[in-house]
Amino acid sequence: MDIVGIAEVVSAVAVLIGFGFAVAELRRYRRRKARESALALVSSYQTPEFARAILLLIDLPDGLSKAELEERLGSRMELVSLLMGTWESLGVLAHRREVELDLIDDFFSGGIVLSWQKLQAFVEELRAASHRDTYFEWFQWLAERFLERESRRTPVPAHIEHRGWRERATSARQLRNRVIPLPHRAP
Repeated sequence: MDIVGIAEVVSAVAVLIGFGFAVAELRRYRRRKARESALALVSSYQTPEFARAILLLIDLPDGLSKAELEERLGSRMELVSLLMGTWESLGVLAHRREVELDLIDDFFSGGIVLSWQKLQAFVEELRAASHRDTYFEWFQWLAERFLERESRRTPVPAHIEHRGWRERATSARQLRNRVIPLPHRAP
């Protein structure tokens, strides 16, 4: 093989190595982006107002009208608006694939579905009164995605579905310190 042939082989190998490096970096970037999205999602919604809104919603009966909600909640009605605006924002982010639907599912699907069950009549009344069907459209869209998922597979609580989960050992020290459960023996 002459010098030109060797140079072509070296060049081809360099291109392959560069391609492999680019693929690895892209995967790492995607994992980092997913992790950052998860952290941002958690931190942005862990506010006292958000917690109050969820607790308030749990105690509401389904299908209240706007007047009934306002009568029951008074000044706390703003918490319902906060909650619906939150779900609306998450719906847009999920639709645009800025945040994975699975991530929102893990964090909020129960609250979103419950919110829609409780507030659907209210939202429909707002739309009819304003002649604007786009009010809280992404909240509805998101709730419907989770209802579709739940119609195909009953939700299983994380503490049950992942009861066999084990922490990954990421270092030699963690491997040495790993506790191995002994088999259970009946007395």
